[in-house]
Amino acid sequence: MRQAAKPGASLGAGHLGLGAAILTAVEAVAGIAFFLTRWNDFSMPWLPAAAWILFVIAAVGVALSVMTYGERLTGVAFVLICVVLACVVTLDFIGIWPEHDLAHTASASVAAGFALLPVATLRPTREVAAAITVLGVAFVGMSIASTPITTDTIPGLFSLLALVVVPPSVAIFVTHRFRQLVQRELDRVLVQSNVTAPQFAVGMLASDELARLDLAAEKLLDAVANGTDPLPLSDASSSVAASLATELRLHLIEGRRETWLYHAITESDHLGRAVSVADPGSLAGHLSPAQRDGLLQALWQMVGDGRGLQPGVPVVSVTLGPVGSDGHPVTDDTMDVPIVIESRGVPRRRLGPAAWSGLARIGPYTDTMRDGAVHIHAHCVVNRHPQM
Repeated sequence: MRQAAKPGASLGAGHLGLGAAILTAVEAVAGIAFFLTRWNDFSMPWLPAAAWILFVIAAVGVALSVMTYGERLTGVAFVLICVVLACVVTLDFIGIWPEHDLAHTASASVAAGFALLPVATLRPTREVAAAITVLGVAFVGMSIASTPITTDTIPGLFSLLALVVVPPSVAIFVTHRFRQLVQRELDRVLVQSNVTAPQFAVGMLASDELARLDLAAEKLLDAVANGTDPLPLSDASSSVAASLATELRLHLIEGRRETWLYHAITESDHLGRAVSVADPGSLAGHLSPAQRDGLLQALWQMVGDGRGLQPGVPVVSVTLGPVGSDGHPVTDDTMDVPIVIESRGVPRRRLGPAAWSGLARIGPYTDTMRDGAVHIHAHCVVNRHPQM
């Protein structure tokens, strides 16, 4: 999941890059048309023309690279693109310097800003932001050095600076939010798989560890079977066998204490930083799939988008138990599991219907506000002997 959220991954980011590339191409065509219509107004038109030729060659090269090698842009390639764009801007600035009117003569240098739009979908945000900053500083410096600053020229210069800086800035913001959305949804899908998990089970991370131990044990038994490591075992082999047995025993013990809720929270990159769980009696394992789904749905709504979260400082705490009746129906086959949720994440007024419908699926509940936090006390009637 974390790999999928990295820059350069697919999962729809290619569509953003394609749209950004189309916008860049449209601006480039408009810029070339603008330059050609004003060819005779330039004192040195060949330098801006050279800038445009270099820009087109670089754009075609990048397009062919993406079509050949996929949506990947290495650090070296990004640096090379920045160097080429710097040359484009430099050639354009030198060519239009004698006109002393940056706002009405810049063309290829403006396209350099739009060229960063598709790059924003392939590289980390901070790198593209640094390139935008350098480009903006270059335009500010060129404006001050080449164009008289008057009440007549200032609006045009500000408009030009906005045209160069704002589009790529919007692109990195949209791409960053899209990556966060993809990571959150992938996280939610993985967490949702715990809804149908057994009452006690090992998590995904522990499953990988068990697979490793199983392979090591298989190799040891195979060595004994084919005579490579004859009985009695050597000291080294005995030590390995004892270590494997100890690790397997520890995993079995952990598997009898860790419920689906523990794994759903700890293995989630989003919920793991925002939710704390206290379930000393391992009561979460008794919840039915519908109740589990309702609890997770409510937690996702209470955590929100995760902005402002600090590692180790949960905004939602969940406490299950102790088991009691409190007037709720309890039989020989069912028991009442109190669930207390304290949320300091999303304010109560911003909790949508999805949160309350999720809580309703858990069981009857009451909600109050204390010390700026939402306190929810739910009663969950569950089977004493769950079939899962």
